[in-house]
Amino acid sequence: MDKRLFVLILTLVIVGLIPQLAEAQCAMCKAVAETSSGSKGATGLNNGILYLMFMPYLLMGIVAVTWYLHKKSGKA
Repeated sequence: MDKRLFVLILTLVIVGLIPQLAEAQCAMCKAVAETSSGSKGATGLNNGILYLMFMPYLLMGIVAVTWYLHKKSGKA
């Protein structure tokens, strides 16, 4: 179980660090991109911003579940 969890976390970290997937801009750039709605660039920009917002919550969730399962199993 520990090895599988380590591989899962390592895979998620590697995927999270791929720079091609982590495209995002500031709030002003997002607003400018939204004014040209329907364009392919605006959609990609917004998807990149959502991706960057999602990763910290995913990592926090993994840590919380791992901690809970470890505590529940009585190994703490």
